[in-house]
Amino acid sequence: VWRTRTDELTVDISAASLLTKSLAPLPEKYHGLADVETRFRRRHLDLLVNEDARKIALLRSRVVTAMRGFLDERGFLEVETPVLQPLYGGAAARPFTTHHNLYDQTLYLRISDELYLKRLVAGGLDRVYEIAHNFRNEGVSRRHNPEFTMMECYQAYADYRDMMDLTEAMVEQIAREVRGGTKVEYQGTPIELGGPWPRVPLRDAILEAIGVDVLAAADLEALREAARARGFDPGDAPTWAKLVDDLFSEHVEPKLVQPTFITDYPLELSPLAKRSPEDPRLVERFEPFVAGMEIGNAFSELNDPDDQRERLEAQVRAQQAGDEEAH
Repeated sequence: VWRTRTDELTVDISAASLLTKSLAPLPEKYHGLADVETRFRRRHLDLLVNEDARKIALLRSRVVTAMRGFLDERGFLEVETPVLQPLYGGAAARPFTTHHNLYDQTLYLRISDELYLKRLVAGGLDRVYEIAHNFRNEGVSRRHNPEFTMMECYQAYADYRDMMDLTEAMVEQIAREVRGGTKVEYQGTPIELGGPWPRVPLRDAILEAIGVDVLAAADLEALREAARARGFDPGDAPTWAKLVDDLFSEHVEPKLVQPTFITDYPLELSPLAKRSPEDPRLVERFEPFVAGMEIGNAFSELNDPDDQRERLEAQVRAQQAGDEEAH
């Protein structure tokens, strides 16, 4: 090993043996790979020449490892459930459809592993989780991909308050293990992942953001008029629930930079969640948000069979009316 006249570290070779040949040169080593289209279509090149891409890949792997450790410590059992399902469910999404030749049967790539995990809980495995690949036949954006990895866990004898505590503790522990602390930075904004996180009802969040009480405007036309009266365009949402979701997504979600739980969703937005004992118009559901992005979703399980049947029948009517995401 020696240095050239320009002080560059160099190996003095007396013999060389070609192990494999490359017909295309690597991207220029000093400036890396900058073209976004190439980076995302040829991820191996991005990893090879961009240090930041490698750091993200390693960081993601360590996050998943820390998540497993957190759940294992609390008595959760990791399981595997079917990817090909005869009846998809567990989320509001359109599935990918495939065909089993031997059985001459239509099957669907799972949109969620929820229904099979619930069966395991019903079978006596009180705490289960799966880090699963799911598939949803819908649009693509910076925050959304038709195939993605999701961790889903279920705990018997717990409600949505217990799951909020679990989520908060899990994110905090993962941050400490992977990053060495709970303070992180995202696109130049400092974020504190340590708890306790604020817990804000959906109704209050929308009311504070745009001055509209969605529960007081209890049907589609009333909510449209309330939004217009405050100077907001209600758009062409086909249902009251969809308009509530649109108002939240546009006017509240981007402002949720620090970790926040949005709780107590309207019943129409959550057909599988348990009603709130304080207000039957609401359900015991929450979604955690960080950096203006939803990072989870959970609810107390609906365990009233009569109520469940009514809601599933309503889903069938919605599907017959043209709602492709109904069940």
